[in-house]
Amino acid sequence: MEHLDLPYLCTVIGNLSGVPIRLFRGDERIFYHCVVDLPRDPMLVYWEDIFRITEHIGYFATRHFHYYGVVNSGEWKVVLGPTRQVTGTDQELRELAFRVDVPPEAVEDFVQGMKSIVRLPLDSVMQILCTINHVLNRETLGLGDIAIYEPEQAGLKEALEQQRASRAFERPSPNPSVQQNAYGTLALENVLIGMVRRGDSEALKRWIAAAPAVRGGVLAADQLRQMKNTFIVSVTVITRAAIQGGLDAEEAFNLSDGFIQRCELLTAPDQVTNLQYRMVLEFTERVEQMRLGGQPSRLALQVVNYVRRHLSERISVEDMARELYISRPYLSLKFKEETGETLTDFILKEKIEEAKRLLRYTDKTSAAIGAYLGFSSQSYFSRVFKKYAGCTPGEWRGQQGG
Repeated sequence: MEHLDLPYLCTVIGNLSGVPIRLFRGDERIFYHCVVDLPRDPMLVYWEDIFRITEHIGYFATRHFHYYGVVNSGEWKVVLGPTRQVTGTDQELRELAFRVDVPPEAVEDFVQGMKSIVRLPLDSVMQILCTINHVLNRETLGLGDIAIYEPEQAGLKEALEQQRASRAFERPSPNPSVQQNAYGTLALENVLIGMVRRGDSEALKRWIAAAPAVRGGVLAADQLRQMKNTFIVSVTVITRAAIQGGLDAEEAFNLSDGFIQRCELLTAPDQVTNLQYRMVLEFTERVEQMRLGGQPSRLALQVVNYVRRHLSERISVEDMARELYISRPYLSLKFKEETGETLTDFILKEKIEEAKRLLRYTDKTSAAIGAYLGFSSQSYFSRVFKKYAGCTPGEWRGQQGG
């Protein structure tokens, strides 16, 4: 490849696609090109995951449906991304900015820059990777040859395989036909819709543990298209159930689009089955976060959605009331009547729950997390955290093994 001008190739690909692109030699980045202005490279968050991809061609999917395509050729690695087909929410992008250490004064520039990246269908990204791979490795590959690197999906598959193994020697059902096409039965559909609408993730997990019927192994490999069509029907039904349960419609449809795009790139029945389980659980858990432990009113759900969209900001009840077109006193009074807690308590509790997640799954300091969540000082954040969690942020992280 000595005769190839790799930076030139990356520049052309980056300009044509409108997506950031990088060239590495070993683990050293020697070239970066992005047609939009990003204060920090978002790939930094996923560096280890992306560098685990060693096949000639593969891609990595983040939890928010951003995709990074990878082409390896000897000591060279080309990384294209991130992109996605649907626009991410401001809250998702602010969290990404926080995780990649964007300075506070540059966060909005980062958010706007990410929104300006050209949105591409995942199969278009795959075609670009196949082209780069053909140039670098002289291989003619198609979409079915691309390796998926998705830790969450791999973990789910492992759990399901363990479950399958534990049931391998159990007595088979006296009526095997009942075990097939579980998603096609009206009774099962109603059960699932009910669990999603209620946000009952524990019931769903129990159902998954006792329901080998939906495994991909019961259908022949040549019925992959049938399974994908079933998945699309399922995600449509589950999306509507989640919206009925209180999930913000835009969030629900973005999530639905992301799952459908991911499903279309799968190449084996068991992958579709695993993704279907994960899809239903993801929607159910998101609804569960909305439900406030009961049957919330429309107003309560509006408040929850507002708070979730603004977790990384200093939330003003006055601003919230203005957006909901009601007075501040009425909003505070009705929320207290319907939920039994004040708006201030609810907002702070939600922020502390988010702080717990960030303490557990990132290496950011408690000071950085407090600042990201809109607390005016580290001492104030620590006081509020201890009030609602019963311990300091450092103590809580230590209890989680972090």
